[in-house]
Amino acid sequence: MGWSCSRILDAVGYDVVRTQIVNDRGVAICKSMLAWQKFAEGKTPGSTGIKGDHFVGDYYVLFENKTKEEYEAWQQTAAAKTLYAEKHKPDQSEKDFFKDYKNKWFNDHSQLGVEVRDMLLRWEAGDPDTVALWQQMNNWVYAGFDETYAKLGVAFDKLYYESDTYLLGKDIVDDGLRKGVFFRKDDGSVWVDLTDAGYDQKVVLRADGTSVYITQDLGTARMRYHDFGCEKMVYVVADEQNYHFIVLFEVLKRLGEPYAGGLHHLSYGLVELPTGRMKTREGTVVDADDLIDEVVNLAWENARERDTELTDIDPAGRAEDIRRIGLGALKFYMTKVNPRKKMIFNPEESVDLQGQTGPYIQYSHVRINGLMQRVEKEGVDLAPAKNYTAYRPEEKELLKALHEYPNTVLAAAREYDPSHIANYCYNLAKSYHRFWHELSIFNAESAQAKAFRLVLSRAVGNALKSGMELLGIEMPERM
Repeated sequence: MGWSCSRILDAVGYDVVRTQIVNDRGVAICKSMLAWQKFAEGKTPGSTGIKGDHFVGDYYVLFENKTKEEYEAWQQTAAAKTLYAEKHKPDQSEKDFFKDYKNKWFNDHSQLGVEVRDMLLRWEAGDPDTVALWQQMNNWVYAGFDETYAKLGVAFDKLYYESDTYLLGKDIVDDGLRKGVFFRKDDGSVWVDLTDAGYDQKVVLRADGTSVYITQDLGTARMRYHDFGCEKMVYVVADEQNYHFIVLFEVLKRLGEPYAGGLHHLSYGLVELPTGRMKTREGTVVDADDLIDEVVNLAWENARERDTELTDIDPAGRAEDIRRIGLGALKFYMTKVNPRKKMIFNPEESVDLQGQTGPYIQYSHVRINGLMQRVEKEGVDLAPAKNYTAYRPEEKELLKALHEYPNTVLAAAREYDPSHIANYCYNLAKSYHRFWHELSIFNAESAQAKAFRLVLSRAVGNALKSGMELLGIEMPERM
């Protein structure tokens, strides 16, 4: 979503800088580290043949499973039974009580919880062994990320790491206290009161002086402005963080930050599979790499079913075209829906050549490419096209659609919504499909009609290629 929006904004004239903030510290990171330390027996991505980010992610899931086992055992103790007897609500079952109590148990009773918090404190204190383990495991993850981004054709101009930025913002909080934007409570914590704007009070610094997420984000926003002088900043983060960004942007406005009027949260809905929602802690996630492999494999299967495996070209070229078809299917399916809507991704539907899919549009482009190759091979004269005026309804439909392309791109940029372009490309391909079946091109009724339809086809092909490129989708040479 972010990559596509960056390309769209670039196309309409913005000077775009692509940045990423990597969450590389905190309790979640320490959970993976502790699980590896306790249970891995020295295994590495290299020794297991598992991609680095998947390898580390597996230990996060292992930690959660070990915690679940610990919690289930604790619930059978006398202390847990006594707690339930004393604290449960009249209509609350034992199962529901302990479901609600899990986080407090982890903080107050879990041995694994004690160990993971101790590891975080050692990291923040700069303990050499802990920092070395953290660097090793993060490097495994970064290597995996880079591999996935390369598959997707995504790149960044600058990376910000939370380990470098989590202390930022404290000076801004001090400045906000002097300006009266923030206030200090009796326990020493610092808050902002947003009730006059219809929100609530929000902590910006804990009583012990440590940062919260918004503290860091205040500092990171200022750092990005100082680094690049941006007039606008677009945050591409899931809709679970909608309220966080409402508060962040309101606070930055009250602080008088010069860029505060140009902030936008590109909020996107969650993606589910036909089998239901995915959960990281339970390991019921689908890695991007697995999803890429699945749609590419489905593209191969479709080619074999149609007996069009492109066997007349070299294997490398055939594999590259299938890769483009598979990734086109994935990216188009993800971008054709308004970002704010939740969606169900169905891999089988995404590669359907007859549906509202990337491959359907790619096929139209490949068909047009075939026409243009024939034009070049036969030396067809396209000059008579300028004398053609007897426009048929199918031709008028395409002309109107081509006229709307620039406005569509502008709307997508203005609303940070690639689905405008995805749906435009699909509708244009569908109109071209009707044009193709209703009108003769090379056997047209006149030289003028033939030339015009070829020129019109070329213009449609250019628009399809341009639009799909804005979605990060490459066109195959053959299908």
